[in-house]
Amino acid sequence: MELIADMHTHTIASGHAYSTVNELADAAASIGLKAIALTDHGPALPGGPHLYHFGAMRFIPRELFGVRIFLGVEANILDIDGSIDLTDRYQERLDFVMAGLHEGCGFDNQGIERNSEAVINAMANPRIKAISHPGNPVFPLDYETVVKASLETGTALEINNSSLGISREGSRPNCEKLAALIARYGSPLVIGSDAHIAQGVGVFDDALALLAKTGINESQVVNSSMARLLAFLELDA
Repeated sequence: MELIADMHTHTIASGHAYSTVNELADAAASIGLKAIALTDHGPALPGGPHLYHFGAMRFIPRELFGVRIFLGVEANILDIDGSIDLTDRYQERLDFVMAGLHEGCGFDNQGIERNSEAVINAMANPRIKAISHPGNPVFPLDYETVVKASLETGTALEINNSSLGISREGSRPNCEKLAALIARYGSPLVIGSDAHIAQGVGVFDDALALLAKTGINESQVVNSSMARLLAFLELDA
């Protein structure tokens, strides 16, 4: 399976990443990717960018080094109602809103039922297109219920390559369970590197191996073709 876009990347604006927009785009071009999404953390994450960062993204060229740039965010789910740390005004300006549960953002230690309810309520927001690293063991979920909600709402669940290696220790068994359920129900998914430095852009090896192992169909993977990705994001070519 070929992936044409990395839909989870972080720049220095996230406060704990190490490359610029130009460096990420240049890295993507060097390995033949057609697009990247810039998904710096929402402002509730300690050290994250100010809200104004997401308004000022209009200054970023929509293509760099021949790579299409999708303006995005990895927003933080703040409450059981699924609310995130970016108002509708800012969400509407972005191409790709991804949301997830992160430590230090006010929704820690809530338990599997409340975590699942918060994620499912976030999926009800049509502007939220994907849920980031749902296999994180710090925020356990009722995976079957969440996968069913993903299918119902059309919200992609992320298979996060970093979760299978250097980040969020203990994620692999959860990711394997999620992938099996995604294959079983036919729900949409997105693959992201979660790159925090240019050298990590487009690193999908572990995620692709997991997809092959569980038999996920290429048509479920929203970033496996540009046409599929643009239709999923509801954007013009």
